[in-house]
Amino acid sequence: MTEAMDVLIIEDEMLLAMDIEAMVEDSGHRVLAEAACLEEVAALPADIRPQLAFVDLHLARGSNGIEVSELIRQRWPDALIVFVTANVSKIPDDFAGAHGVIAKPFSHSGMVNAIRYLAQAALAPPPSAPLPSSLTTAPNLERRWAAA
Repeated sequence: MTEAMDVLIIEDEMLLAMDIEAMVEDSGHRVLAEAACLEEVAALPADIRPQLAFVDLHLARGSNGIEVSELIRQRWPDALIVFVTANVSKIPDDFAGAHGVIAKPFSHSGMVNAIRYLAQAALAPPPSAPLPSSLTTAPNLERRWAAA
């Protein structure tokens, strides 16, 4: 892969956000911004263009990943959204418009494999790599590839 993705990390646990950031950067991609709640996502600059967003379900200030997913889809409709949560059962059947989920706790290799797969999904869909076991994809992801 020659191109790097621009990534958002929406996570209210600072140490976990730092771990995800390190894995994204170690995989050759850029973290554009981190946010801990809906208000911080809304305050991000309008001119950024994330290709991937990792979003926790339970966020600071009473906000949640479902709201953040909706905002990301409005502001950056081309971005892939992946929930990263210990509460997989709280994700609606339609994934609230998101494209996948990685269950917490996750392993370093599981996250790196998911990032590699998602990079192909964002930059050269559909991915040629096999779907990693750490990532569950939403049905709308394959519909997105069919439309590409």
